[in-house]
Amino acid sequence: MDMRKITPRFFASPQIDPSDMAAIAEAGITLILCNRPDAEVPPSHQHEAIKAAAEAAGIKFAYQPLTHQTMTPDVIANNRAISTALDETVLAYCASGTRSTIAWALGQAGEVPADELIEAARAGGYDLSHMRGVLSASYA
Repeated sequence: MDMRKITPRFFASPQIDPSDMAAIAEAGITLILCNRPDAEVPPSHQHEAIKAAAEAAGIKFAYQPLTHQTMTPDVIANNRAISTALDETVLAYCASGTRSTIAWALGQAGEVPADELIEAARAGGYDLSHMRGVLSASYA
C-alpha cells in the first residue's frame, strides 16, 4: 500500500486492497473515500468489496467516483464535503492517487493559496504545478 500524506488529515493513494485495512486503521485513517469508478477494477476491488472490508475494520467509507470528465463543480463540492466531514482523517484513493489529490486541491481552491496546495500535493508525490491557474481561482 502506498498511502501518501497530503495534509495531517488527508491522505491519497493508488488502489487499495481489502487486505490493507489493518494497516490503514493503524495509520489512524477513520474514513476511506473511494474516487475510483467500479468500471475500472475487477469485482474484488470494486467499492462494495472495499467498503465491506473497511467497515469490518471499523473504518467509515464513502463512494464518490471521479473521472476527469466528471470533475464538475458539484462533484468537487460533494467530494470536499465528504472529505472534510466530521473531523475525520481521510484516505482518498483512485488508480494512482492523482485524481483524488486533484479533487482535494480543487475543493480547497479559493480558500487556500495555490502555492500551498501545489506544495502539499508535491510533498505527497503528486505534481499539480500545471494547475496553478485554476487553483488560483475559486473552483468549488
